Amino acid sequence: MRRRRRRRRFVLWTTVTGIVVLVGAIGAVSTMIVSAIAAPSDEVAAATPDPTPTPTRELIVFPDDEPAATAGAEPCAVVRVLASFENAHMVENLAAAYNSQPRNVAGSCVTVEASKDKSGGAADAVASGFASLADDQKPTVWLPDSSTWVDIALAKGATVLHAEGTSVAYSHIVLAMPQPLAEAVGWDEDAPTWTEVFQAAGDPDLWSGLGHPEWGTFKLGKTSPLVATSGEAAMFVSFGTAAGSLDGFTAAQVADAAIKGAVHENELATSHYMATPEHFLWHARQAEASGTAADFLSAVIVDEKSVWDYNRGITSRDGVTVVQDDPPAEQLTAIYPSDGYYTANNPAIRLTGPWIDPVEAEAAADFIRFTLTKQGQAAVRTSGYRDLNRALDADVARVGRLDVDRDGVLGFPEGDVVTAVQTAFPDVRKRANVLFLLDVSGSMDELISDSDTKLTQARKAIEAALGHFTTGDDVGLAAFAQAPDGSMVPGLLAAPSDIGSSRDAFLAALGGIRSMGDTPLYQAVDTFAAQQAASWSPERINAVVLLSDGENDAPNAPTIGADQVLANLRDLHHSTPVLLFTLAYGADADVKTLQSISGATGAHYYDATDPSKLQSVLGDLVTSF
Repeated sequence: MRRRRRRRRFVLWTTVTGIVVLVGAIGAVSTMIVSAIAAPSDEVAAATPDPTPTPTRELIVFPDDEPAATAGAEPCAVVRVLASFENAHMVENLAAAYNSQPRNVAGSCVTVEASKDKSGGAADAVASGFASLADDQKPTVWLPDSSTWVDIALAKGATVLHAEGTSVAYSHIVLAMPQPLAEAVGWDEDAPTWTEVFQAAGDPDLWSGLGHPEWGTFKLGKTSPLVATSGEAAMFVSFGTAAGSLDGFTAAQVADAAIKGAVHENELATSHYMATPEHFLWHARQAEASGTAADFLSAVIVDEKSVWDYNRGITSRDGVTVVQDDPPAEQLTAIYPSDGYYTANNPAIRLTGPWIDPVEAEAAADFIRFTLTKQGQAAVRTSGYRDLNRALDADVARVGRLDVDRDGVLGFPEGDVVTAVQTAFPDVRKRANVLFLLDVSGSMDELISDSDTKLTQARKAIEAALGHFTTGDDVGLAAFAQAPDGSMVPGLLAAPSDIGSSRDAFLAALGGIRSMGDTPLYQAVDTFAAQQAASWSPERINAVVLLSDGENDAPNAPTIGADQVLANLRDLHHSTPVLLFTLAYGADADVKTLQSISGATGAHYYDATDPSKLQSVLGDLVTSF
């Protein structure tokens, strides 16, 4: 498939000679080398040839690693590598493989340490020069799962990138479907175009027309393009199909009103957005446990590695804590659309800054050298990724149901297009109908700092989260406690309405909230979920965002029980689905109940049991809209 050349390419050593020369250069310790590596660069790397293998291109022969005979002296130089949530497992394996052999860089031993952040969050941190971190915690290498985040960081003013980067692995971004659904629509044998995907997702009668009314409507899941690479790729294909070219659309086309209108129509098929692929796939597994994954999703745009993880029974509720279970009965099938797909290209980028001394800089370069060796690329493959020849481990391909020889990789858009798509997302995304539901029982008066109670902190966090919403989003506010006479108070404070014109009224209602009484949690959930369902619209993400710091406690009047609440939520989910996102606020929150409430609606549970983290957690939550 024809692919447009990018203005800037990622450096990829493609010959044995090139790599061996680099190995030798790094091995020779000299003042000249140390100074050159440590020096900041004012420009990103120059253009280099397209690294994508073609049928006529000679494959790379990876050299053997050349560890030191004995490790250098302690204390070891520390290379801190910041990864994305998506590729963190691979980066951890690369670090472990590098650390398993003795290293000697400028007379010092070396230890590589890996950390991770959501892709969008990491790009923001890079752009700020890691302003929130102490120098001894700042990374030496950034290894995002896609070069598009380098474009974002540079657009936001990043000055700490030593060079643009070196791809170390690939993972195609595909359409993943539960196998029965892929077979029913025929895409397991005959891959659709992206236009056909969007058309199918917008057809409310697709599954019933194929003899499966029990699957409901076509539910297309996407991650947020502000947070995850798969979400970016989903927006690229949406804009590309609307513009008539997946690999040649421009920033001017992204800004075109007609094209944005077509993209918005595509986005109406989105069930809702989530921060990471792990969020979606965790919920799919929960849905299968209670019936079928089709109750939660029909298809989701994710990377191949996530498909492999899911099919071998690995899921994560939060992207941090990984759970290994039996493989799912409903395996995912990776669909490679026939008009092309993007690939996460995992660039390793040395950083520059006053916190990095010359030895650490040289050690960082040595770690990147290792990733391109036979041993490094073996770690890439066994981590579920394609190596630099696009080769997959045979067992990964089998378990993941991945296509080994698939051809059709699209080049990422230019940097200005990447940033234009992110800028356009608030305009084209599916609109929201959201009710914030706040527990205002007496325990919300608890001090959590010298200046804030739980309630004042919650007000600040909700006000900050409001910045995510834009004209066209309906946003409302309700609060709940139980009065001495058994009534639920104060109730609905600001009915959901267009936040473009109701923001001041919303903030006035938020500022007037006071704590009082007990906690009729079940009654509040049942009442306000039903109210949101009454105003349900297929053209909106219909949701409740619940913040609660305690368990159900309603002694002054009988209330509905937990089992009945969950049954009612499940019934709503099949007719007028309202997503009920729950947020545990403080150490006394009823985590188990909040998890079951969100799970019954296909929404996500968020943990702010450390109340100081509320604003960041709530900020993460609203990326679902």
